[in-house]
Amino acid sequence: MTRKYFGTDGIRGTANTPPMTPEIAMRLGMAAGKYFRRGGTRRHSVVIGKDTRLSGYMIEPALVAGFTSVGMDVTLFGPLPTPGVAMMTRSLRADLGVMISASHNAFEDNGLKLFGPDGYKLSDDIELEIESRMDRALDDKLAAPSALGRTRRVDDAQARYIEIVKATFPRGVRLSGLRVCVDCANGAAYKVAPTALYELGAEVFPIGVNPDGFNINQEVGSTHTLALREAVIKYRADIGIALDGDADRCILIDEKGNEIDGDQLIGLIASDWQKRGLLARDGVVTTVMSNLGLENYLKSRSINLERTKVGDRYVVERMREGGFNLGGEQSGHIVVSDHVTTGDGMIAALQALAVMVETGKPLSEISRVFEPVPQKLVNIRYHSEAPLEQHSVKQAISAVEERLGSTGRLVIRKSGTEPLIRVMAEAEDAADMESAVNEVADAVRSLG
Repeated sequence: MTRKYFGTDGIRGTANTPPMTPEIAMRLGMAAGKYFRRGGTRRHSVVIGKDTRLSGYMIEPALVAGFTSVGMDVTLFGPLPTPGVAMMTRSLRADLGVMISASHNAFEDNGLKLFGPDGYKLSDDIELEIESRMDRALDDKLAAPSALGRTRRVDDAQARYIEIVKATFPRGVRLSGLRVCVDCANGAAYKVAPTALYELGAEVFPIGVNPDGFNINQEVGSTHTLALREAVIKYRADIGIALDGDADRCILIDEKGNEIDGDQLIGLIASDWQKRGLLARDGVVTTVMSNLGLENYLKSRSINLERTKVGDRYVVERMREGGFNLGGEQSGHIVVSDHVTTGDGMIAALQALAVMVETGKPLSEISRVFEPVPQKLVNIRYHSEAPLEQHSVKQAISAVEERLGSTGRLVIRKSGTEPLIRVMAEAEDAADMESAVNEVADAVRSLG
C-alpha cells in the first residue's frame, strides 16, 4: 500500500498544513483509538507528550478530541522527551503513546510519533492499518455518551523520567568534579536534562533552556552545535551534550570543542561494553548511512555490524529480531535497549560519561575511536514528481556506482520527513567522494 500520512518517523509536516492539521490529528486519534481498543470491559488509555512548539497547543487538543470520542482515556504529560513518552506508555500500562514533535526540525513543523503498549514504535503494518481508518466517516463507531474518554494531566512525568535516566548510570559512580555543558535545543528536555546531570553530581552549564514556542532548534541543538562548542570553551567544560528538540538524539563535544557524531559514540560504547561483557551477540546495528570507518573498526575488534535502512525504528526492529542491545545512527540516535525502547540522547551521553569517569581520561582521548572514511551528505530540495525514477538520475547513479566499485559506497534516498533527496557518498579517495556526490546531486537538481 502507498503511504498517505506516515513517513519514516510517524507523521510530519508544516503546522496547520496537511498532514499536520487539527482535523488530521483528530482523525488519527479516532483511528488509532479504535485500533487499540481491544474489547472487554476495562478502560483503554493513551498517553501524550510533546515538545515546546507553539503548534503543540493546537495539535494536542485535537488528538484529545479524537481519542476521547472513541472511548479512550487520555493522560497528558506536557513537555517530555520522546523516549520518556515511550517509557511511560509501558510503565502506565497504556494501550498507546503519542509524542507531538518534529524532532530536529524548525518550529514551523510538527509531527506525531506513535508507540504501542510495549513502548516500541509501531510497525509498518499497523501504521498502514491506521491510515486506512483515518479517512473513514467521522461518525464511524463513535463511543456512546456514557462511554466517552476522560482526560487528566500527570504532573510527575518529568520526575519519573529523570529517575529512569539516572538509574542507567553505573551504580556507585558519580559525576562529581566534571563540568558538563548541555544544550537542550529549547526543546522537550529543557528541564529534565540539566536536572538529571546535576543530581548525578555534575557542575552543569545549560544552554537552549528558554523555549518560547518559536526557538526550538534555532541555532542550538544537535544540528547546530556552534553555540555548544563555544559554551564548552567558555566554561572550560569537560564535555558538551547537544540534544535535539525531542531529545531522542545527541551529539557530543569534547573539551577542545570538537564534535563527536553518533558513529564515534556507537564505537566508544560498543568497545567499552565488549570489555565489560555487556555487548549482546557481539554486534551492533546501524543504518546504511554509518561511516565505513566504523564498520572497519568494529570488525578489527571482532564486533559484527549489521545495517538497516534509515530510521531508528528500523534499527530497533533489527535489534529485537537479532537480540542486540546496542544500535543507532550517525545523526546521534543511539538505542540502548537494556534501558529504553527508542533513541535516548541523555542515556547515550551517560554511557560516554561513564567511560570518562572510569578511565579518568578526557573525552578527546577516548571518543575518536576510528578514522572516518571520507564521506559527504548533500540534501537537495526537489519539486519534480518521483525524482529518483527519472532516467537521467538513474543513469548518473549507475555511472557513479560502477566507477566507485569496491572502494566506496553511494546511498541515495528520499527523506521521509521533508521534500529532500539525500545523496551520500563514501570513498577511500576524497576526490572520488566529492565527484560522486556532485554528479548525482547535479542530476537531481537538473530536474528543477
